[in-house]
Amino acid sequence: MHVRIGVIRSQKEIEVELDPDSDVESVKKAITSELASGEMLWLTDHRGREVGVPAASVAYVELDPSASGRSIGFGS
Repeated sequence: MHVRIGVIRSQKEIEVELDPDSDVESVKKAITSELASGEMLWLTDHRGREVGVPAASVAYVELDPSASGRSIGFGS
């Protein structure tokens, strides 16, 4: 599953590739819960890398469950 996070006052987006077997509804609930806490939104990608974004800086979150398995470029 591919997650794209828009950040306030930044033209760049943060993109995270989650495990392909991630459940969309459980990911939504986890993101909603962490954003409601007002602290940090933490996601762990399919390689185990952790990405954190301050909740106050999140403009939007886009989930694309169909993007898993797609790769562009050399190697993954």
